[in-house]
Amino acid sequence: MSTKPSRNVLGGPLDNCSLDPLTGWFRDGCCRTDDNDLGRHVVCTVMTAEFLEFSRSRGNDLITPVPQYNFVGLKPGDRWCLCASRWAEAYAAGCAPPVILEATDEKALKYASMETYLAHAVAVEA
Repeated sequence: MSTKPSRNVLGGPLDNCSLDPLTGWFRDGCCRTDDNDLGRHVVCTVMTAEFLEFSRSRGNDLITPVPQYNFVGLKPGDRWCLCASRWAEAYAAGCAPPVILEATDEKALKYASMETYLAHAVAVEA
C-alpha cells in the first residue's frame, strides 16, 4: 500500500467512516484500499433497509451476522465502507444509500461523478 495519505472526494484528508461496526478493507474504520481490494471498498455509506435488501438480492447479505469473520451484521443507520461498484449498481437501480463525502476515498470518483455523490450526500453528525 502507498504511504501517501488517502484523500476524500472533497480533496481533504480521509475521515473515519465507522469504528462500530468496524469497517473498511483494512478493518481500521477508513474506506481506504490497495491493489488486493478487488471490490474497492471506498464509499462511506449510511445503510438503509432498502439498500440492505437490494444487496442481499444481489447475493451479498450484509444483514446476517457471520461470527467466524467477526461480522455482526448491518442494520439501517450503520455506516459502512461499500464497494464502489455495488454503490453504482444500487444507484442505477434507484436505491443507493446516502454517502458521507468526508469519509469517501477519492478513488470512488472512478465509479460515479462528484455530482452524483453530492446528490446522495448526508451531513456528518458532530
